Parts: sequence; structure tokens; C-alpha cells
Amino acid sequence: MTTERKVIGGLTLLTFILLAGVVFFLTRAANTPAVPKDQIIAKSGLHWHPKIKVFIKNEKQPFKNGIGLSGPVHNPIHTHVDADEDIIHMEFEGLVTNDDTKLSNFFKIWGKKFTSTQLFDKTTGVDGKVSMKVNGKESQEFGNYMMKDNDNIEIRFE
Repeated sequence: MTTERKVIGGLTLLTFILLAGVVFFLTRAANTPAVPKDQIIAKSGLHWHPKIKVFIKNEKQPFKNGIGLSGPVHNPIHTHVDADEDIIHMEFEGLVTNDDTKLSNFFKIWGKKFTSTQLFDKTTGVDGKVSMKVNGKESQEFGNYMMKDNDNIEIRFE
């Protein structure tokens, strides 16, 4: 085989590899939904620790260790051994959006109901109503509230 044939063969192989790589990355990008920039909180993950306290008729509702952690599956929003200190762990990798940090996500993972009119099995009516404070201030966002690092969230049914 001549040197010229080796060079042409090498260039052909290199061109094929480059084209395959371009097709792979373009196809991958086309299948990834575009997220508006104003919806992105982090592009390379985050690790936050908001605190959440839940009270029903002045009785604190404790979290247990391991909410969101079942076997090898780790939900990005979960509790650890510090759950008795009301700490929620938010450990996301990659792209993190506003929707990822909504308070309602924790309640879904926990398996409990939480809306502006319901806390667990209690619904707004003659027995009481749901209220929420974030960092000491009244909030009407309830499940739509986007948690932040070191937030102090207090939810009550009274």
C-alpha cells in the first residue's frame, strides 16, 4: 500500500468519525427541550438545605430520615439523619430549573397533600385553614414556592 493511499484512507476515516460525532451531538441537542434562560437556576447542579416545619393544630409533624431515598434511587429532594432538625436536602446534578425547586415536589416525594386549601388530610373549612411563612413573612405561593438555600419555611393548619 502506497503512502498516498494510506493518507487518503486515514483522511476518509477521520472525516467519517467527525461527521458521526457532529450528527450525534446535533441529534442529542435536537431531542433536548429548550429551557428559557429565566427558568434556569443552575447549569451544573446545586446543593441546598432549606428547613421546613409543618404544624397541624400546633402539633409539629416530624419528618423521618430517608424521605426520597429508597434503595439505589436517590431523589434530588430528600431527607437524611438531620431530618429531626427540619432540614431538607436538595442535591441536583446538571441543569436545575425553577420547577425543580418547587415546594410541592417535596410533598409529592413525601407522599403528603399540600395546597393552599389542604395540608395532609386537613382541608380549609370550619376546622381551620392552611397558612405559610417563608423566612418569617406570609407567603401565598404554597406548593409553587421555589425553595432556596437556607430558607425557613413554616406551614400551619389552624
